Amino acid sequence: MIEELNRIATAMVAPGKGILAADESAGTIKKRFDAIGVASTEETRRDYRELLFRSKEAMARHISGVILYDETIRQNAKDGTPLVKLIEAAGSIPGIKVDMGAKPLAGSPKETVTEGLDGLRERLADYHRLGARFAKWRAVIDIGPRMPSYNCLNANAHALARYAALCQEAGIVPIVEPEVLMDGDHTIDACYEVTEWTLKEVFQQLYYANVALEGTILKPNMVIAGKKCPTQAGVQEVAEKTVRCLKACVPSAVPGIAFLSGGQSDEEATAHLDAMNKIGGLPWGLTFSYGRALQAAPQKAWSGKTENVPAAQAAFAHRARMNGLAARGEWSPALEKAA
Repeated sequence: MIEELNRIATAMVAPGKGILAADESAGTIKKRFDAIGVASTEETRRDYRELLFRSKEAMARHISGVILYDETIRQNAKDGTPLVKLIEAAGSIPGIKVDMGAKPLAGSPKETVTEGLDGLRERLADYHRLGARFAKWRAVIDIGPRMPSYNCLNANAHALARYAALCQEAGIVPIVEPEVLMDGDHTIDACYEVTEWTLKEVFQQLYYANVALEGTILKPNMVIAGKKCPTQAGVQEVAEKTVRCLKACVPSAVPGIAFLSGGQSDEEATAHLDAMNKIGGLPWGLTFSYGRALQAAPQKAWSGKTENVPAAQAAFAHRARMNGLAARGEWSPALEKAA
């Protein structure tokens, strides 16, 4: 079982490939569709995701796996082919978001804990049957006055570990996602401290829950200043501090780390990933698991019109290629201009 989980996890972080996060909840995708003037219906959501999964160049060359939402893993393409089969045909691995979202944490005002453990064993068995070979669970950690509290970190790390253990029991690779948010006015050094504390707590709980790290992928935030911080760190500083933090916290048994973009612009997320890989000498692969940073451009190009599908696929292929190069440390700003 561990060998098979390790094989899947290693394929998910293959050199030059990363993970497409297409697991937006109904609320989130409605917001994104509102921005491009498209009504969010079961049909428009399917059409949009189908155009991504049928983007042959992007999927085959640069996308190792796709995180799906419950609706999407059960949907068929317009011609009746299950969307999961389109992903598999492109050589990618289907995955599934299984958490039920961040809810207010009792006893810790303003903080949240991610829910979804009840009935998870049965849901994982169902998702495995539908073709999912990895899963995702996101914990949300906020930085603010007297935040995070140990209560919040401990509750979220414990839930991540229980989720990961259930995934591995079901033959599914867990993506463990503790996201320290970049909202707020905190400095990059405050982010470093909280990210280090969070990761150490998470790996301690994974150890207690007997989770095999060889069959686990970490999806962390980058170490970055809050959006409202007057001093924003340069690309090199973000890369160096993130790598230093990860080296201090993440065991080398983990096959790979796939970053979330967390509100960075498309190009920032790519530049930061590239700079980290240029540092080199890392015990694990560093790649991307981006949602908005891969999808903002194709969404805008598509705008709900069938005739725009080729343009949207070209925009998606470009962003996937740029991030694929960044995952090898081979990206440069000049390549953005060339496109």
